[in-house]
Amino acid sequence: MNDEEVQVGQLDLDKLIAAARRQWRVVALCVFVAIICGVTYLVTAVPRYTASTSILIDRGNSGVVQQLSSFGGMIDDEASVLSQVELLMSEAIGLAAVDKLRLADNAEFMASGQSILAPVRGAVQTLLQTVGISSGASEQLMDPQEKARRSALGILLDGLTVSRVGRSYVLEASFTSTSPRLSASVISAVAEAYLNDKLNAKYDATRRAGNWLQERIEELRQQSLASDMAVQRFRAENGLVQAGGKLVSDQQLAELNSALIVARADTARAQARYDRIQEIIASGQSDALVTDALDSSVINTLREKYLDASKREAEIAKRLGSDHIQAIRLRQEMAEYQRLMFGELRRIAESYQSELEVARSRERNITEGVAKATDVSVVANETQVQLRELERTAETYKNLYQTFLTRYQEATQGQSFPVTEARVISQAVPPTLPSSPKKALVLALSIILGGAMGTGIGAFREFRDRFFRTGEQIRDVLGLEFLGAIPLVKAITVAKKNTVAKTEIDFRRSISRQVVDHPLSSFAEALRAARIAIDVRVSKKGKIVGVVSTLPSEGKSTVSVNLAQILAQGGKTLLIDADLRNPGATRSIAQHAEAGLLEVLLEGKSYRDVLLHDETTGLDLLPAVVRRRVTHSADLLSSVKMSELLHLAMQDYDYVLLDLPPVGPVVDARAVARKIDGFVVVVEWGKTARKVVRDTLLADPLIAERSLGVVLNKVDTERMKFYRDYGSSEYYQGRYSSYYVDDRT
Repeated sequence: MNDEEVQVGQLDLDKLIAAARRQWRVVALCVFVAIICGVTYLVTAVPRYTASTSILIDRGNSGVVQQLSSFGGMIDDEASVLSQVELLMSEAIGLAAVDKLRLADNAEFMASGQSILAPVRGAVQTLLQTVGISSGASEQLMDPQEKARRSALGILLDGLTVSRVGRSYVLEASFTSTSPRLSASVISAVAEAYLNDKLNAKYDATRRAGNWLQERIEELRQQSLASDMAVQRFRAENGLVQAGGKLVSDQQLAELNSALIVARADTARAQARYDRIQEIIASGQSDALVTDALDSSVINTLREKYLDASKREAEIAKRLGSDHIQAIRLRQEMAEYQRLMFGELRRIAESYQSELEVARSRERNITEGVAKATDVSVVANETQVQLRELERTAETYKNLYQTFLTRYQEATQGQSFPVTEARVISQAVPPTLPSSPKKALVLALSIILGGAMGTGIGAFREFRDRFFRTGEQIRDVLGLEFLGAIPLVKAITVAKKNTVAKTEIDFRRSISRQVVDHPLSSFAEALRAARIAIDVRVSKKGKIVGVVSTLPSEGKSTVSVNLAQILAQGGKTLLIDADLRNPGATRSIAQHAEAGLLEVLLEGKSYRDVLLHDETTGLDLLPAVVRRRVTHSADLLSSVKMSELLHLAMQDYDYVLLDLPPVGPVVDARAVARKIDGFVVVVEWGKTARKVVRDTLLADPLIAERSLGVVLNKVDTERMKFYRDYGSSEYYQGRYSSYYVDDRT
């Protein structure tokens, strides 16, 4: 953070502190009034007592109720707890407490709910009912006892407060009234009514549920029986006979499929045996055998003989030669044996063929049976779609019947268990101290509200402060040089040296010599700054300076007279009272004058003949003696005679000072503006609005261009310090005062 940012922050803080110092009296007054109102309220307010009780929504009991009866709900969510809060504040609970304690007949209770506006409200309601505007026709027809009961309910609900303790399952209920005992009894009755209501609600719910379930059970029993009968009739009509939980047609199809598989396997096996034996017979392989050949005693005997002949034939052929008769005979025997074996094999082959035909026939029969059973099963499956739908309906009704029957038994049991999920954990006792009004809180709120109101009023006053207070505002708003601040001189200051009461004329005469009587005062120092501005900005000899203001009564004439006296100390000075409408300078220091500016301009007299000279200050004054109202003053000031007068004065004096009329109400200053070398603008501190000064100078650019600066007049030095900014000349005004000798009270 740089130095500039620190200065800006300090500047804002100083402005806030200064505003607070300016408006502290307003804030203090508002706080004082608020405290008085608060104390008055505490003295007149009727003390009220609050009794409280705590109710726990017991989840443990809710679990027991849940086990005993499915209608006892658990309190698991925030909405359920908040629902219990609303239940505690309901009319049902309130009316139960009213009836139990007979609050409608309790005069103390009924009186505690009446406010000071009750008679007025009752009168207004009576008047509205009389003229037929009120909508209370139903109240007029209401029984008096019931009306009193409803009134007691309204009072109870107005004083009843129920809140949840944090995020817990604890509800805190309290009731406020003018009696400690009554508060405790009412809130206890409300808690008891709440518990009884929950028990009654649970009993009523289970009873209603039982009655409703009983009716539904009878309906479901009839529907369950009807659906079962429909299933059985459908089975009988469509031949969907079951055995072992399955349809007979499905069981037959399964068995035929199993038999078909076996038959196909048998056919394949018989075909293979037949094909093999045919290959053996066709190839003539005598050593190739089949299973049945091994089991045949004939083939085994022939094979033995064949092998024996083959052995002997081999021995004879080896010993006697293959052509031996015995060898030939043996070979013939072997051929016969072989022929006989193949004959036996053909017989076996014929048996194989017969078995193959039997297997094929059986397979065909089973296949036909499977086809028929499949057709039957397809038809049965299509029919079973409707059957399954009927069975599902029957099962649904059966389950509903069982469920409702179970619920009915639970509901019947629940009526005999008076268990609730709420209990009182903190009993209400009569309070010993009142809950309202809270004295400390009321006083604190009074102070806070008073301070807030005072701050608001002070801020509004600050916002509405549109006047010039500091030289910085002069420079920022008008863009002109700030010449100085002339302090306010009060009549008591002038009269300090003389105990005799001073008249207004004496005061004006004395204040017009302020710089002479108090040359070291801040008043004189501010005018010396104006003289320096005149000397710096107007460099010629015979300077013509006009003193103007925006509005009347800003002290322009007083400033003119005192400034002329300051100028007379450094050079020959002429003061011309050019305010022909209201010659204030003449009234202040030359009431004895018999001729002046009007005679010079109208009658052609020499201005030297009507001059007044002050031996003490060396100041020459050209007064304005107005015996009748001058309507053409602007023409006179802009006339040739006036030009000649100023020309002659320039030659005779170092300073020619004109006390001109205010710029706002008349145009005299504008008329003579071109003849003036510079203007000193007088603005009254804290009285003249910034806007009117700015707009007036904007409307007279010639005066604005020739303005030497602005003098703030009638500055309240005590209040001025509240408007100072850090680093400004006003901020160090206390140090400057060591160089001044101001005559103060």
